[in-house]
Amino acid sequence: MVRLTIKNVDCYYGSTKVLESVSFRVEDGDFVGIIGPNGSGKTTLLKCVSGILKPKVGTVLIDDFNLELLGRCELAKRMAVVPQESYVGFNFKVLDVVLMGRNPYLEGFRSESEHDFKVAYEAMRLTGILHLADRPITEVSGGEKQRVIIARALAQEPEILLLDEPTLHLDLNHQIEIMSLLKELCRKKGLTILAVFHDFNLASKYCDSLILLSRGKIVSLGSCEKVLTSENIEKVFGVRVAVKHNPITGSLYVTPLFNPPKTEEKGLKGTIHIVCGGGSGSNLIRALLEEGYKVTSGVLHLLDSDYETAKTFNLQVVCEAPFSPITEENHQKNLRLMEEANLILVSNVPFGNFNLKNLEAVKTVLEKKRKKVLIIDEGEKQRDFTGGKAEKIFEELKNMGAVFVKNQKEALNLIKKIV
Repeated sequence: MVRLTIKNVDCYYGSTKVLESVSFRVEDGDFVGIIGPNGSGKTTLLKCVSGILKPKVGTVLIDDFNLELLGRCELAKRMAVVPQESYVGFNFKVLDVVLMGRNPYLEGFRSESEHDFKVAYEAMRLTGILHLADRPITEVSGGEKQRVIIARALAQEPEILLLDEPTLHLDLNHQIEIMSLLKELCRKKGLTILAVFHDFNLASKYCDSLILLSRGKIVSLGSCEKVLTSENIEKVFGVRVAVKHNPITGSLYVTPLFNPPKTEEKGLKGTIHIVCGGGSGSNLIRALLEEGYKVTSGVLHLLDSDYETAKTFNLQVVCEAPFSPITEENHQKNLRLMEEANLILVSNVPFGNFNLKNLEAVKTVLEKKRKKVLIIDEGEKQRDFTGGKAEKIFEELKNMGAVFVKNQKEALNLIKKIV
């Protein structure tokens, strides 16, 4: 059943258009998140859906009824709003504030009934504020006040709940409690929720679908996997991110990455080719990119964590099938990248029969072109699993002029001096 329909909505503040051609549907019991930069129209969209702001073009429908044709009392029974900031001007008790949610059900000057109090107390229990019932609203914390306002909205017994940053002012445990409560109300009571979020990770964990806004328009709409992509986020927010699935919760999580130098500045300091694997190169890759170097890498096996890092940063990288020896074709590709680089950096990666050709490639290039080579040797763990072949090449590289350093910090400091 379609609970809420927004059709081709344009909204204005005066002569300024803030929403343009916005259309979407929200099904009964859906939890939909709205995300986007500041000024993208998120709060305006909630105001439009709630009837506070009338669209200049388009319509908002609740169960196929035009929002503008519903009376205020009838609308309040069907829809509740939790704004970003709520001001209560008088020194009401918390219970009295929550009971305000029952006003649409009170005819004339009738006082609250036993049922009204029962609903209010249940809303307070659900939001964890029963102990605040007799406390003046002016004497509660920001987080407690936010839960009071959510309880007031729940006391309306709405079919649709609109929330503008529902976890604002809440500490972590109450964020989880409130979001879990809202999700449970969607599942068990069919409550339809439309909520604004700034926290992508919170939205992806609890929302069924997302709406991504930018400059008053919908950029992407659909499942969290469809909307929360690194491409969408970089396009709208101008920030590079890595988007992965949390191995524990299964939900997406978004990790901001540093913004690399502008295209015309990339590689001005030179190109570093990293020989790595098993996570030994990820921090090196990030650090070198932050310093403005162009970075290449190889040969890395698919599924290797260093390969994932290299692809996240769109590096030029030679890759090989998992758990496979390096083919001659990929060996030659790797040699070409090494020859083009200003410096070859060998991380503290262990060598076995599958990746020994990477070390052999370093030796070949050093013999051929006298390339600058740095080798990180932390000396704590065994790194030769080739029966002495790797150790022999290390010794040959040292005699040929390769510089051995003890750790990443020493390697980075030396690179800054010689490249």
